[in-house]
Amino acid sequence: MNLHEYQAKELLKSYNVPTQDGIAVENVDDAVAAYNKVAEETGAKFAVVKAQIHAGGRGKGTVKEAPEQHGVEVIKSAEDAQRVAKNILGNTLVTLQTGDAGKVVNKLFVAHDMYYDGPSEREEFYLSILMDRAKKQNVIMYSTEGGMDIEEVAHNTPEKIFKEWVEPNMPLQPFQARKIAFNLGLSGTAFKNCVKFVTNLYNAYVGLDCEMLEINPLFKSSDDKILAVDCKMSVDENSLFRHKDLAEMRDKTEEDPTEVEAGEFNLNYVKLDGNVGCMVNGAGLAMATMDMIKLAGGEPANFLDVGGTANAETVEAGFRIIMKDPNVKAILINIFGGIVRCDRVAAGVVEAYKNLGNIEIPIIVRLQGTNAEQAKELIDNSGLEVQSAILLSEAAELVQKAVS
Repeated sequence: MNLHEYQAKELLKSYNVPTQDGIAVENVDDAVAAYNKVAEETGAKFAVVKAQIHAGGRGKGTVKEAPEQHGVEVIKSAEDAQRVAKNILGNTLVTLQTGDAGKVVNKLFVAHDMYYDGPSEREEFYLSILMDRAKKQNVIMYSTEGGMDIEEVAHNTPEKIFKEWVEPNMPLQPFQARKIAFNLGLSGTAFKNCVKFVTNLYNAYVGLDCEMLEINPLFKSSDDKILAVDCKMSVDENSLFRHKDLAEMRDKTEEDPTEVEAGEFNLNYVKLDGNVGCMVNGAGLAMATMDMIKLAGGEPANFLDVGGTANAETVEAGFRIIMKDPNVKAILINIFGGIVRCDRVAAGVVEAYKNLGNIEIPIIVRLQGTNAEQAKELIDNSGLEVQSAILLSEAAELVQKAVS
C-alpha cells in the first residue's frame, strides 16, 4: 500500500526522523492559509507546493489543463499559492511514472523551503531501504548523487551507488550507520546527525512493515541538519492487521477502481492489456492459465484469483469486474476443485449468468478435481451459452476459437 508524501513524513516523525515540515490541503483557500502559516513559522516568504499523487517525477511533470504548471513549485506570496493551487487541484498531473493518462491531484503539500542557504551551502543525497530478495536481507542503497533520477545515476555511474545489507531480525549496527555517513562524505556535526537519521529511518522501515522507503533528496543544510525533503513509502498490505492506523491512510482514489472493487470481495485482481478475461482459484494456476491463453493465440486481459472459497457471490463479482473491460472477447474460468467443490463453482457460474442477464461474449469453464463430472453435467444441462471443458487442451481449443 502506497502512502502520500505528507503521510509518510508524519509517520517518520514518530520515529524521530527529521523531515521537511508542511501542511496538507485539499482546496485553494486552505492552500493560501497554509502558505501564510508556513511563512510565519519560517520568517521567510518562500515556500514549496507539492502535488500529492502516488508517482514520482512530480517536479518535471506537467498539468494537462495548464501545461506551464509543474507538480512541484516554489512560491513567494499568497497570490502564488492561490494560482498554483488553482492550476493543480482537481486537474491531471502527467509524469514519466504515470504515463499519458496521468493522475488527478486531490491534495497539495505546502512545505517549508529548504533551499534558503544557497546551493554552495547545502548537499543532496539519495537513500532508500528495501528487501534484497536474492540475498534475503534488507538493503540500504545510498548515493552522493541525490535530488535527481537515481536510475540514470545507477546506469551511467554505478560506482556512485553504495549498498549496505542488514541481517533479518537484527537492528542496523552502529558501525554500518557510521559507514553510510562516511561514504556520503560527511564529517563533524553532520556526520553525527546522519548516523542518527539513518538509524531511526531503519527503525521506521522495520517498525512500519515497509516494503520500500525512499528518501530523495536526503538533505544536509548549511547548519549541518540532516532531514528528509521528499519521501516515498510503501507498506506491506499483509501487515495491516497490526497497523490499523496505516490501513486508514489508504487513498483509494489513487488506485484502479476495478482493483478496489475486487478487493471488497477478497478477489486478487490485476488488469492487463489482453482480450481474454480469466477467473481462476489459486495464484499458481492463474499464472499457468495465462500461459495457456497465450499459447492458444489470445492475450490475458487480467489476473483474477478467487481463492479457495469461491461461491456464487464471488463468481458473480468476478464476472462483473471482468466484463467492465471492453477489450475482453472471451472469459475462461479455470477451477481446480481441491478445497472448493467444482459443482459449487458451476452452480455459481449458472446463477451469476442468470443474474447478469444476456452475456454476449463466449464463456469457457474448465473444472477439474472434486465433483468435476457433476459440475460439467450441471453446466451442460443449464441451457446457457456456457462451454465446458475438463482438459486444459480442450479449454485451449475453445479459447482459440473464441478469439480468432
